[in-house]
Amino acid sequence: VFKKVAPMGELLHSPWLVILAWLLAGIVVLFGVLSIAELGVMFPHSGGPFSWLEKIYGKTTSFLYGWACFTVVQTAAISSIAFVFAGAVNTFIDFPQLPPEWQTATFFGLYPFSNFGAKLVACALIIFLTGVNIKGAKKGGNLSRFFTFLIIISIVLIIIAAFSSSQGSIETFTTVSSNYPTEGFTAIGLFSAMVLAMRSAFWGYEGWIALGFIGEEIENPHKNLPRALTIGITMVILIYLLINTAYLYIMPIDEMLAAINQNENNIAAVVVIDKLFGTGGKYIISGMIMISTFGCTNATILVSSRIYYAMAKKGLFFKKAAQIHPKNKTPHNALKYQCLWACILIFSGSFDTLTDMLIITAFIFFGLIVFGVILLRFKDKDLPRPYKVPGYPVVPAVFVIFCIILLVISLIESPVKSVIGIGFIFSGLPFYYYWKKKLTK
Repeated sequence: VFKKVAPMGELLHSPWLVILAWLLAGIVVLFGVLSIAELGVMFPHSGGPFSWLEKIYGKTTSFLYGWACFTVVQTAAISSIAFVFAGAVNTFIDFPQLPPEWQTATFFGLYPFSNFGAKLVACALIIFLTGVNIKGAKKGGNLSRFFTFLIIISIVLIIIAAFSSSQGSIETFTTVSSNYPTEGFTAIGLFSAMVLAMRSAFWGYEGWIALGFIGEEIENPHKNLPRALTIGITMVILIYLLINTAYLYIMPIDEMLAAINQNENNIAAVVVIDKLFGTGGKYIISGMIMISTFGCTNATILVSSRIYYAMAKKGLFFKKAAQIHPKNKTPHNALKYQCLWACILIFSGSFDTLTDMLIITAFIFFGLIVFGVILLRFKDKDLPRPYKVPGYPVVPAVFVIFCIILLVISLIESPVKSVIGIGFIFSGLPFYYYWKKKLTK
């Protein structure tokens, strides 16, 4: 949400269309959350998507979800948040650059040495926080709790600063980019651009699927769960709409893109605050973004490693990942494997490449999970359902259809990212059959 307004503006060329993309993405996420809540209440002890996918489609699909979390979804999330941290650090320190011939060196279409300084900083953060979490889950958890609220504070301060400033105006907000089509978008062109812009927005909403895991802990879940989810997601949507409106209230799209394109580590929020308050404001907001992304990276590292630990205990991941540190009682090897792969991903791409790839991959499984709600209504009609999706079957059906549309348009517009993401999923099949064979023996 600090950074994604730029690629969205580059696609849609209009402030109000960018805001509409955030709103529509939020509504799609709300439909997804309301749908998976039915599974969360039906199977409150099930461990979320892994068990849901196994119950609906079998063990192979369940494993591929866990494998995808390791190869692209969760590890790319860690890498991309660390990229934003590095971008904030870049406000204070000019990163050294390698010679041009190194930066342009390509391996299989990748540029591992471009933006080398930022990649080193991002890796250093991941390695440091992995060490913290190896030392103890309590230390990692306390660190996350300490920093979490600063994300909201950072957003609120940007919103207040922007709308109380005389530098912003409605005229600025209504100014379209010079690249906006002279005769307007065609229907197909607008639809495609909107879906791709929503793909960027989904990175801001990433993590929503965890909201379906809390059915066991809520009193009267059939009443309170949909109410809690609806209010929670609505608040997030409102905050995101306000902060993105604030960016575009202060800066026209072309001016923002020009500032962002000067350096790929630049962050939209920092560029806006720099215009509002000059260098001093830029340093303050960069510091807050550093703190919030520090905490967010840590929280993702802490939670994600437990996925691979659980898989290894079932014999469906690298055996050493099931080991617990004898002193610290943490899944230290699972954390190390995760750290290594996250750092490899950092050198394989840029922030936008990683986030787009993980959203494409994640929405394949999100679509399968929500479609499972419909399947179970036919397969297991007699299962008790304390909570049912409101607006069934329209709400889950709309979500599933959107997932299909997102995948199709991504395959057309971003074939390399899409194929790599899908390739990461199915790269787990040889491992699965090997580990399954060992378990059978």
